[in-house]
Amino acid sequence: MDQLPQDPIMLMSVINTRLRDIYPSLQALCEDLNIDRTQLESRLQSAGFTYIPAINQFR
Repeated sequence: MDQLPQDPIMLMSVINTRLRDIYPSLQALCEDLNIDRTQLESRLQSAGFTYIPAINQFR
């Protein structure tokens, strides 16, 4: 996850953009970018964001 922003707001923005434009799911994004999904979700949850699979976005 070193290539991703450390700021949680920027991180959420980057992830949501990639989910919207490139990846059909969070799992696909994590596998392709070699990111630990649990760690990513934890970082975003600490800032108040939760992944919503139905819309493929963090809110």
